[in-house]
Amino acid sequence: MEISHDTKQETNSSSSSSWFAVSGSKLRFPFARLFSRRSSPEDRRATGEKQRVHGGWKTMPFVLGNETLERLASIGLASNFMVFLLTQFHLDQVMASNVLSIWSGVANFTPLIGAYISDSYLGRFRTIAIASIASFMGMVTLTLIPWIPQLHPPHCKSNHCIEPNVSQFTVLAVALGLLSIGTAGIRPCSIPFGVDQFDSSTEEGRRGINSFFNWYYTTFTVVLILAVTLVVYIQDSVSWVLGFGIPTILMMISIVLFFSGARYYIHVAPQGSVFSGIAQVFVASYKKRKIQIQIQLEDEGDKDDAEYYDPPLKMTGAKKLTLTRKFSFLNRAAVIMENEVLPDGTNANPWRLCSIQAVEETKCLLNIIPIWASGIIAFTAMAQQNTFTLSQALKMDRRLGPHFNVPAGTLSVISMITIGIFLPIYDRIIVPYTRKYTRVEGGITLLQRMGIGLIFSTLSMIVAGFFERERRASAVNHGSPTGIAPISVFWLSPQLILLGLADAFNIIGQIEFYNKEFPENMSSLANSLLSCTMAGANYLSALLVNIVHNTTGNHGHPDWLTKDINQGRVENLYFMISGLGVLNLGYFVWVAKSYNYKSRYLVDEDENQSVIHV
Repeated sequence: MEISHDTKQETNSSSSSSWFAVSGSKLRFPFARLFSRRSSPEDRRATGEKQRVHGGWKTMPFVLGNETLERLASIGLASNFMVFLLTQFHLDQVMASNVLSIWSGVANFTPLIGAYISDSYLGRFRTIAIASIASFMGMVTLTLIPWIPQLHPPHCKSNHCIEPNVSQFTVLAVALGLLSIGTAGIRPCSIPFGVDQFDSSTEEGRRGINSFFNWYYTTFTVVLILAVTLVVYIQDSVSWVLGFGIPTILMMISIVLFFSGARYYIHVAPQGSVFSGIAQVFVASYKKRKIQIQIQLEDEGDKDDAEYYDPPLKMTGAKKLTLTRKFSFLNRAAVIMENEVLPDGTNANPWRLCSIQAVEETKCLLNIIPIWASGIIAFTAMAQQNTFTLSQALKMDRRLGPHFNVPAGTLSVISMITIGIFLPIYDRIIVPYTRKYTRVEGGITLLQRMGIGLIFSTLSMIVAGFFERERRASAVNHGSPTGIAPISVFWLSPQLILLGLADAFNIIGQIEFYNKEFPENMSSLANSLLSCTMAGANYLSALLVNIVHNTTGNHGHPDWLTKDINQGRVENLYFMISGLGVLNLGYFVWVAKSYNYKSRYLVDEDENQSVIHV
């Protein structure tokens, strides 16, 4: 099937690699088209959406202002949290890494719960409102910890540090728990709520959605830079109370701003969650597990003697999926039995009968899970830049000029700068050049892009391991009494640059892959998979750290991850992760070879038109 040159250009825009490249009014970001389905007045009446009275750009100062301040607050707290645990809470690096990994894992899993509650019960406005209040309460609690002496351990005396007691640890856990509740509601609802304010059935509304994404990710970039520079500097060099207090005040302002625009918002009623449909397919197929389905192969395809439930789609503009033989055990869920369809054609019990669409959507998830699992190891490597990389930085020369020390938590900006420089080069130079030879619209396939990211993440751990050997040797042989190696902290740049390239290839590749391979109404699940990958990586990192900590070191020798990094062997952990990365790359190549894309876009030799293979 051929499409015109104009259509091709639009498709290219949506599949372009750059997060920030803009052409005209079209945002070159894969999320942009996820929420741009048409919504007729009939749809809005059917789903309970109120007739548009306000919405549009009138709400954007409130929506974007709330988003910007909330992200600055949350990222400002999290970006330097490892240093806080090490220097103020007096945890050893293993315990600090565990706390950070477990909290990050919970914070990345809970958005799935938040998305379900929002889609099924509360709606986006109320979910964001409740989550914002919970997040603010968590920030207040976290700010009180360095402020009130009873809530944190006393300062170290003569290199003797007292660890936190049970009550102090409990207060910290309460603060992190409240922040996780906030993340659960804000992260899955913020983008969709902003898109709700525009009417995607009109040209003006669709342009508004594209402009919203422009502003959203522009402010996101500015927030990241401010959080890992200014806020981290205040925490390190001025005061932890002020460094936590400023994000807390910003969070309070964001809540006030969010509620100030309440009368202007468009409120979309909950429409049910895709997670319920997936659960119903598994339950219905299990209940009908004894049903025998006879399938005969014919030259023109498969012929099935069963009758399947295939009602019209409720979602306007969504693509109707046809029944396939893959994971055929799930097909039983759509087989119509006696009294399962009411006289008006509706389903009598969705836990016993599911539509073909629901069955095939569930198969999409099962089909992608093997690819999804490969990202966990890659993220495990990336997670180290927020844990042991900071431990390395604290034992290096961080001077930049005679009067300024670079905060350890600021080093992650090196990866961000790498992404910002590389993506336009990739989008404008590498993709057009490789497209001439591969005829693949994106230059290379999404799975190839993800695989390259896996290579970079593995290389980053190898480089980090070899450098840590040199850093520790320098600290032991030439270091100061405090154990600081006479090596500039910027020698950590190579491993951080490689991690930035891993982000540019693997993370962005995953985002685009999930959103292209899932049906339109599964976009919330597609956006949640990346968070689940991060959560899995955080838990795997915690597991590896504890195994290494408890099994290495004997005969008077400290374990690899002992409290004094100069006495440990952190490079062995890096090499272990790189070894897992090599195995993971082999696994990824194996599963990628057998994966069939839902659709592929090829470019003709004259590049005047694209051909879609479905």
